[in-house]
Amino acid sequence: MTTPRLYLDEDVDPLLARVLTDRGYDVLTTQEARRLSSTDADQLAFAAQQGRAVLTHNAAHFAALARTYAVTGLAHAGVIVSDQLPFRDLLSRTLRLLHHHTAESLRNRLVWLQDFR
Repeated sequence: MTTPRLYLDEDVDPLLARVLTDRGYDVLTTQEARRLSSTDADQLAFAAQQGRAVLTHNAAHFAALARTYAVTGLAHAGVIVSDQLPFRDLLSRTLRLLHHHTAESLRNRLVWLQDFR
């Protein structure tokens, strides 16, 4: 079983990537990938190609994209959506998710970070 690899959408604090990376997780930000001007659909396609689950605060758009992927049979490595949270809460919930899920268990799933309080 493999640990999920994450791709943080541009609305997620890049500090999360630095802290998670320091703890041994594989995390890429849109800033690092130089994809800041990409559409949400392009972000998900890029993440899917890279085998990375997307973490975003843009729940409405990414939930709709995940449904489109499911209906059309396209594969992705996971979509994780979260409300805007204080950094400490975002970090603790993300760590709980990473301890609970494998890359395989996130594949083609939409997960709400609020479920990991």
